[in-house]
Amino acid sequence: MLIVHCNVHVTDDGVDAFAKASLANAEASRTEPGVEFFDLIQANDDPTRFVLVEHYREDSDLDFHKTQEHYLKWREDVADLMAEPRVTVKYHPYGA
Repeated sequence: MLIVHCNVHVTDDGVDAFAKASLANAEASRTEPGVEFFDLIQANDDPTRFVLVEHYREDSDLDFHKTQEHYLKWREDVADLMAEPRVTVKYHPYGA
């Protein structure tokens, strides 16, 4: 399993548009065959901070995800909403 946390800091005026685009991307991503879990979370103390939490069965499922139309649309739609470049960290279950 591959677990991805995509940390995003958006502009103050981009919060609603980012959330809308990201929720649509998450919903479509959940239908991909290799996706176990895909969700959007928002920081309690800073509404401009989000994390996309993604669980893939295999590393190749992330590669497949990045070819999908909904992902490519999301990437384009949110590009101008970023306050800084997003930071992605990849994890695996401990002991795996």
